[in-house]
Amino acid sequence: MVARKSPDTDLLARATEAYREEPAEATGGKFKFESLARPFGSLRRLFSASPDPVIVRRLLLAGYRKPYHADVFVGVRLVLPVVAGLTVAFFVQSNVIIWFILALVLSYLLPDIWLNRAITSRRQQIERSLPDSLDLLAICMEAGLGLDQAIVKVGQELSLSHPALSEELLQINFEQRAGNPRIGAWRSMAERVNVESVRSFVNMLVQTERFGTPISKSLGAFSEALRTKRRQKAEELAAKTTIKLVLPLALLIFPCIFIVTVAPAIITLMKSFGAFLK
Repeated sequence: MVARKSPDTDLLARATEAYREEPAEATGGKFKFESLARPFGSLRRLFSASPDPVIVRRLLLAGYRKPYHADVFVGVRLVLPVVAGLTVAFFVQSNVIIWFILALVLSYLLPDIWLNRAITSRRQQIERSLPDSLDLLAICMEAGLGLDQAIVKVGQELSLSHPALSEELLQINFEQRAGNPRIGAWRSMAERVNVESVRSFVNMLVQTERFGTPISKSLGAFSEALRTKRRQKAEELAAKTTIKLVLPLALLIFPCIFIVTVAPAIITLMKSFGAFLK
């Protein structure tokens, strides 16, 4: 007699497969990338047994959580100034010292600038996708799924439209299966994402878990509050545009209007006074 799998077990198995499954091309690219990181890792072990925790934390906020990502980042930050310096030395003929120093500084700061932009972009993606995910989570729970199974289902469904939040939701399930308590897994997600709306969402889940309030109603109210907050933020940004346009108007548009409207009259007056003086 063949044992039948329960729906929850099948759902968790499909979530694990979807999270770990990668195309062949992506796997090949990942292998090459990891091979590229090996010399950087060997060089780093000469000075430290583990990567810099600050860099690891920043890469985690940007969505790069593999062990070799920190080694690649540090290696690129060291190699890029060398490449930029050699390029300036071979191809620049005048003001070599100034261009050399400028190239070194910019190439050293370029990885940090890229990482800051990646962190900001990922935070914005998660913040924009949170209301839709909460609505879907409430629908799944009203359909009869438990909270853990609903989180897995939402993580699966959002894998294409909102991959960043989908990855975080599935990570919650993996941490719980590894033995981390439910509240601890939620708080770990809030620390990884470092977005205020996600922190508020986790605090709401903790409160409903402690007091036993209906979580589907709380999710609907919280989702509506997030949409209201996002609409108010958009209205605030729209209201600021009038003030931001003052400087371009004063420096760029008004001088052009002055030249077009007043300059012909001034030229005519100059010609008239010149003829009169003669």
